[in-house]
Amino acid sequence: MFPYKILNFNPQNILVIHFGQLGDVILGLPALFAIRKRFPDAHITALVGKPSVQIIELADFFDKIIAVDRVELRDSGKLWSIAQIFKIVGNIRRRNFDFIIDLHSLYETNLLGFFSGAKHRLFANRESRSLDFLANFEPRPPREDKTKNATDFYLDVLQPLDIREATRFVQIRPRQSDIEIIENIWRIQNFEGKQMVGMFLGAGHFSRRWNIKNFAKLTQLLVTDERRKIVVFLGPEEQNLRKEVEEKFPPETFIIDKLTLPQLAAALARVEVLVSNDTGPMHLGAVMGTSIVMLSKHGTPDAHIPLTEKLDIVRGATMKEISVEEVLNTTQKVLAKIENK
Repeated sequence: MFPYKILNFNPQNILVIHFGQLGDVILGLPALFAIRKRFPDAHITALVGKPSVQIIELADFFDKIIAVDRVELRDSGKLWSIAQIFKIVGNIRRRNFDFIIDLHSLYETNLLGFFSGAKHRLFANRESRSLDFLANFEPRPPREDKTKNATDFYLDVLQPLDIREATRFVQIRPRQSDIEIIENIWRIQNFEGKQMVGMFLGAGHFSRRWNIKNFAKLTQLLVTDERRKIVVFLGPEEQNLRKEVEEKFPPETFIIDKLTLPQLAAALARVEVLVSNDTGPMHLGAVMGTSIVMLSKHGTPDAHIPLTEKLDIVRGATMKEISVEEVLNTTQKVLAKIENK
């Protein structure tokens, strides 16, 4: 049994740091929600990487959000980056936080927490990734267990706060203004009454992508049922795929791109099922309540799969080994289940 204790202080001004990628932050939403519930009257600020700001805004767990452009810090000149880091430290110190929680825990964020001036500091304990000796909260959280799902890892960080039986999956809602934008697009495309199947083709590294030809063949088989409409989502990193999609997919395929992240969230919430590689938008669809058919290699750790009940995983020895027929059958089963509800 982990040695819980009753807090001997009452934090009023809390900073929660999470510098993970978009998918990491989404998987951390249950922990972020648990912090909000644990300290309902505190003023809580989130410090996150710039790409994650909009999902934190949608979740609406925090009183304030501070964004850091980590890519700019990494790619800019060393002297400029050092100057910016000092500015961030100064900004944090001026806010007089009394409690720092570093959920993702990196060397730089641990140092930031240490120099923040906060009296109480709770850092995730990650092997070879953190400087948790700079924390001072007792008892400390358990060492990261890499066999666990990331959601459970983030919740484990909060064990010393006596947070028990926290919700392991948090669904959030898109904003009404973004819903209206997407619904207007759907009306223009005459999507009313259609079974809408979304597809996301990207995955960061090429080895994690299912071949576009397979997505195209899957689309051809799905649209033999005239009730269905296929929506291909392209993010900023997939813009170079648009021409290939136009050439290989059936002409009735609808390609949608240049959406803001909140608009993408609203669009994903409006499709019955999303067929996707393992990537950030797949996680976004999951927290929007969308049914997910996730494509992944055997042996890929389960640490970063969404914990939604609306998840079906199709695996192959490699991405090339995942057959179109298997993905088709899984997608059709999910659509049938939705239709029969």
